[in-house]
Amino acid sequence: MHNIEKNLARVNQQISETCDKFGRNINDITLLAVSKKKTVSDILAALHAGQKDFAESYAQEAEGKIDQINEPVITWHFIGPIQSNKTRIISHRFDWVHSVDRLKIAQRLSDARPAQLPALNVLLQVNIDQDPAKSGIDPSQIAELADAVARLPRLKLRGLMAIPAIHDSFEQQRQPFARMRQAFETLQQSHPDCDTLSMGMSDDMCAAIAEGSTLVRIGTAIFGPREN
Repeated sequence: MHNIEKNLARVNQQISETCDKFGRNINDITLLAVSKKKTVSDILAALHAGQKDFAESYAQEAEGKIDQINEPVITWHFIGPIQSNKTRIISHRFDWVHSVDRLKIAQRLSDARPAQLPALNVLLQVNIDQDPAKSGIDPSQIAELADAVARLPRLKLRGLMAIPAIHDSFEQQRQPFARMRQAFETLQQSHPDCDTLSMGMSDDMCAAIAEGSTLVRIGTAIFGPREN
């Protein structure tokens, strides 16, 4: 647990230093702790160290954790692939969904979102590298899907998410993030309420922040390597 507290402090320091270097306001960056495959005690350790936003990728695993922790100060984000038969769990238990890439899934999430809860915050997942092996929409499809999602009554369109290919060089890492920033700025012209660009993980967080990320998804650097 002590390690998680130290790791969180180190990541937050890295975010602060990167913001200073590239002229970003640290208040514009949300740190999302990716807790998939991690234990309830790991999540509680991070929570006690001040972390409030947590991400899960598997609906049923997450549901069990959310029930056990039962902590209203946590904001829960779903970041994994969305199966049609899991949309009810996701729409009931999460505050954000980062991985919407089909209108059918968005419609199911909207239909299942309980009326007593606020609208579900959603991001469109973009396949910025146009890799046929990866999830996400082609950048050319953003406008059409965004318009359709924005009309759904129980969803709130907040922006875009991407998981670019892995690159070792900082400058190579920046290139797909720069394309995502341009796509996000274009989206904001027709959807000015969109305020979230979710990109950057443990190994490329700094490049993402340099290119305008407003939310970084960090797992390994906080919790250590994931056990398979």
